[in-house]
Amino acid sequence: MKKVSYMKALLAVGIVASAAAPALAEGEWSGNVAIGSEYVWRGVTQSNGDMAISGGIDYANGMFYAGTWASNVDFEDGSDTNVELDLYGGLASEFANGVTWDVGVVGYIYPDSESEDLDFIEVYGGLGYAFESGFELGGYVYVDPDNESFYTEATAAYALSDMFSVDGSVGNYNFDGGGDYVNFSLGATASLEMFDLDLRYWSNDIDAGGNPVTKDLLEDRVVFTISRSM
Repeated sequence: MKKVSYMKALLAVGIVASAAAPALAEGEWSGNVAIGSEYVWRGVTQSNGDMAISGGIDYANGMFYAGTWASNVDFEDGSDTNVELDLYGGLASEFANGVTWDVGVVGYIYPDSESEDLDFIEVYGGLGYAFESGFELGGYVYVDPDNESFYTEATAAYALSDMFSVDGSVGNYNFDGGGDYVNFSLGATASLEMFDLDLRYWSNDIDAGGNPVTKDLLEDRVVFTISRSM
């Protein structure tokens, strides 16, 4: 599948950022680091079943936000691609009725992919609502305009207490030229004083055919992650 240059994503983020530049000093910066038993994205492993170390930096100022996030990857495809770098930016706020909205653009960059053009961008939009009971619902649509792929996702979460919550998601990935798959996740998170602990089950309905290697990479998996926000 053809991938596009992430420069379009950087340009879109840069335009929004330049509009907010005079107020940059008034915004808030935050960071995050995590180590997980595996990196799974949309129901498919991105680290070939191996441990993943990731981290990111975020900036927020009013409705505007931007950030970057990176993780090790291993696609088991014979390439030397070992790093994924994401750059994103957007606008998010809340309607008077409590419904939250979020629109933005994200660029997925693989700086060490050498001759392979793996970079691509997505534009996205989402809505969410948090009930007083602690139950939350959300939905997002991601569009890759160059590759004409679409990803739609619905999420639900419930806070059992200030420390413990459970959540789930179901998504559909649709590709240009035919072919799609459904994935879902179910997880639980414990927010401790210094760390967050997340245990998550992932599954998808991709047909691996008779290839044992592909079947192993696409099978259901449980991922444990320790993270910290700073």
